[in-house]
Amino acid sequence: MSSTSPSRPARQQLWTVQEVLNWTVERFERAGFGEARADAQHLVAQALGCSRMQIFLRYDALVDEAQRTALRELIRRRLAREPVAYIAGKRGFHGLGLELAVDRRVLIPRPETEHLVDWLLELLPPPPPPYPLHVLDVGTGSGAIALAVKHARRDVEVTAVDVSPDALAVARENAASLGLQVEFVRGDLLRGVKLPEGGLAAIAANLPYIASPELAELQPEVRDYEPRLALDGGQDGLDLVRRLVDACAAPGVLVPEGRLFLEIGLGQAEATREHMLARGYQSVEVRRDAAGIDRVVSGSPPIH
Repeated sequence: MSSTSPSRPARQQLWTVQEVLNWTVERFERAGFGEARADAQHLVAQALGCSRMQIFLRYDALVDEAQRTALRELIRRRLAREPVAYIAGKRGFHGLGLELAVDRRVLIPRPETEHLVDWLLELLPPPPPPYPLHVLDVGTGSGAIALAVKHARRDVEVTAVDVSPDALAVARENAASLGLQVEFVRGDLLRGVKLPEGGLAAIAANLPYIASPELAELQPEVRDYEPRLALDGGQDGLDLVRRLVDACAAPGVLVPEGRLFLEIGLGQAEATREHMLARGYQSVEVRRDAAGIDRVVSGSPPIH
């Protein structure tokens, strides 16, 4: 970004916010970014130290050299295909009140996962519950699911487990910054989790579900920046999903009217559904995301 625009007189040394934003959008469009304008708005706002909405109130304000220097570095990182969420160090999830810190230790929360949270909250008994409700988030990452559930239902006891100590550190930081009480446990799926007497009301999991052979074909933002541990689901993407389905089918894991909720990838719904049915799960259902993709599979535990 030069200090003068080719189409303007050289004597005018500073650009307005609108001019800087338009320049950034054009640069990102030339790079082939699908959300060029949104990316530009995020980064310009970060360089200016304001919100995206405040940009439009500052269109005619001049951008000083310190702000332009900061923006150049942000643009450089984005052109290197670093995700905007990592550049910003945060990502909104499940409503305006839930902003999560994210970095390369954790997967970036996606809107698709909000469908899982909505379905889980929809099926929980309304407050006050007839008995203490316990919800488990398996593979919590940044803590997105666990914290969204706790944020919506303060009366529910929420536990989150992850095999990665780095991810748990991020999740704990998010819980502290949001003032939400969630128990965090290091463990592999259900290992390390102390189950409540009678079982859990719900188990939610957004486990790695990318097939190993497909990892190399992912977009650079995902392949080169997000943790492989949070992406690699084995040969067909369902290794961990099947393991969790099997583990949750054991007596005492879920209350009889409880449910397991699984986020899965494109084309994996039928295989997941069939595996749950083969393990005796009841009322197995599938829900689509906003793009019409079968995204969440849920079922009640087997009758023992």
